[in-house]
Amino acid sequence: MRLLKRAIQVVILVAAGNFFLGIFMLMDLGASYAGIWVWIAVLFAAFLWVNLWPLFGPWPTERIRQLSYGCELLTLFCISATIDLILVPAVTFSIFRKHSPEPTEVFLCLLWVLLMVVLEAILFWNGMIRVYLTSVQLGLKHRVLAALCGWIPILNIWYLRKIIRITADEVEFETEKWELDTARAESEVCKTKYPILLVHGVFFRDFRYVNYWGRIPRELQRNGATLYYGQQQSAAAVEDSGRELADRIRQILAETGCEKVNIIAHSKGGLDSRAAIAHQGMAPYVASLTTINTPHRGCIFAEYLLEKIPAAVRQKIADTYNAALKRLGDENPDFLAAVTDLTASACEARNAVTPDAPGVFYQSVMSYCRKAQHGKFPLNMTYPIVKHFDGLNDGLVAVDSAKWGEQFTLLEPRGRRGISHGDVVDLNRENIPGFDVREFYVSLAAELKKRGF
Repeated sequence: MRLLKRAIQVVILVAAGNFFLGIFMLMDLGASYAGIWVWIAVLFAAFLWVNLWPLFGPWPTERIRQLSYGCELLTLFCISATIDLILVPAVTFSIFRKHSPEPTEVFLCLLWVLLMVVLEAILFWNGMIRVYLTSVQLGLKHRVLAALCGWIPILNIWYLRKIIRITADEVEFETEKWELDTARAESEVCKTKYPILLVHGVFFRDFRYVNYWGRIPRELQRNGATLYYGQQQSAAAVEDSGRELADRIRQILAETGCEKVNIIAHSKGGLDSRAAIAHQGMAPYVASLTTINTPHRGCIFAEYLLEKIPAAVRQKIADTYNAALKRLGDENPDFLAAVTDLTASACEARNAVTPDAPGVFYQSVMSYCRKAQHGKFPLNMTYPIVKHFDGLNDGLVAVDSAKWGEQFTLLEPRGRRGISHGDVVDLNRENIPGFDVREFYVSLAAELKKRGF
């Protein structure tokens, strides 16, 4: 059925682009001018129909609907443009080889070619604008490269096919996610006994419209989870952030009347959460702590950099950062304190006085990259440095540093693609082959639910 619908669309597009050829044919058959104009109107309406109303569906969201149709339009452009490139020379040669062309015939032929170019351009830009505005997976890199390659013959065709493949895969993936969520909606697999508190890492904040956790929160909520955010400052000493989290937990308990929370914390947020539990009296109010890529044993490379960078330069960077984040909402950001608390020596000293609290379920998760280029900037720059000092890592944190608690999960990347420090919280909203980050968090919440948390 899908192939039949696409065939109908191609016929419409080719016919609309070649209606001057139809005029020649109708004139030869003695058709009236009224009949010719009716035929032209029908083809024009059909062309608009193909460009404005998609034939395929359903779609999970309006964004995916537009993305899907943009992908279809680009595919139709490739097919119809190829047919036209073959048809135009063949028909032109066939018409003019029989006799010397009249000026009117030459004019109509040129007009016919111009019309085909215009209609194909409309089809192309209609599709391209849709995918540029709605695709998440294209990213900035593919958008820029496509614009550059568009001026290079042959290469532009190859890159157009690449864009079609990326966007088609995105439509298929998102549609499958929607179908899966629809099928299990009633079971509410993520509806844990206690609400989930998401705690961000260092140098980020819980902004309302720029979500640190990417598409994860919406996926968890779709499957029944009740979510809250840590809302601690972006950069502060671990103990200071622990106090902020303790206040946040008390606020959540007061608002909801619940007895406890489940904490899922990323990066330094895991250290902050442990401090809140062990030093701020939050143990009775935390059912579980799941740390994601947290440097429990610190980062040797961070210690090395602090030692090597001149004090004046360190202070200048810290002052610039602190001033900028104050404008964004931090009350008292402390760049140097945050970085210092991530060093191996600081973590070793803190671990000695921060025992796991009885009654709290501790578990940890870690991922890693196989190559530097698997991480987005600046993780691709830090990966080889961390590897030199700390070994296998995600661009910032070593695998050995992240192991903590009763259960440890190492996310093994499939194929050649790794899972970076940002990928594991969907920071870049990228669909990684072999690793569905949203489904992984659904499984985390589902497991907490099974444990009675």
